[in-house]
Amino acid sequence: MAESTSFYNKITSFFEEIGEMTRFAMRFFKEAVSPPFEFRELLKQCFFMGNKSFFLVAVTGFILGVVFTLQTRPTLEEFGAAAWMPSMISISIVREIGPVIIALICAGRIGSSIGAELGSMKVTEQIDAMEVSGTNPFKFLVVTRIAATTLMIPLLVIFGDFIALIGSALIENIKDDVSYQLYFTQVFEALKFSDLIPATIKTFFFGFAIGLVGCFKGYNSKKGTAGVGKASNSAVVYTSMLLFVIDFVAVFVSDLFYN
Repeated sequence: MAESTSFYNKITSFFEEIGEMTRFAMRFFKEAVSPPFEFRELLKQCFFMGNKSFFLVAVTGFILGVVFTLQTRPTLEEFGAAAWMPSMISISIVREIGPVIIALICAGRIGSSIGAELGSMKVTEQIDAMEVSGTNPFKFLVVTRIAATTLMIPLLVIFGDFIALIGSALIENIKDDVSYQLYFTQVFEALKFSDLIPATIKTFFFGFAIGLVGCFKGYNSKKGTAGVGKASNSAVVYTSMLLFVIDFVAVFVSDLFYN
């Protein structure tokens, strides 16, 4: 009986948190379109998120392209289809692997950072001090960060995909003496707008989810240092789950639309 009650309470709290997060998102849309607008803070957050994630995304993308090519090449060589490597790698990375992997990396890097930052401000009562001073902390702290992640994640994904293709081209050049010009010619011949458009659109939703969950967990963290750590950790966990859900919906919708 106690176990069933505990399970019921967990399910109830889960759906309650989803409801609170939905209300949090609705407040974001309301505050985002009402003046005054914090453009300076938005640009500052875009710079920090992009600049601090630039190297991590570059390394991740390069390793992704190298490893994926090394793992795939032996199988295609068995069927005499090694010439299809550039086409297959480019479509796989651009449509699915690149956006999801880089978004997960950004969730760990940016989502946890937002959760810890806002959580620490909540614990030290800086958010309460902003309200007393007449500043709207939600608009200044939450709206700018969610908007920044929504704008920057697609750019980071595009950059990471490009670096991944460079890593793949390097392996092809070493293994099969394929020139970079030939490699990227086949890449651009293989990619279509039906590959690029859905993959790009869903990255905006990835960015929104990363910012929303990170801000929600940090802005509503409980008192104490333990609350800051819990907010940072749960922001990464919830965002990672949400990214897979968004990706599933995006793939399902794009499949219906293009087929």
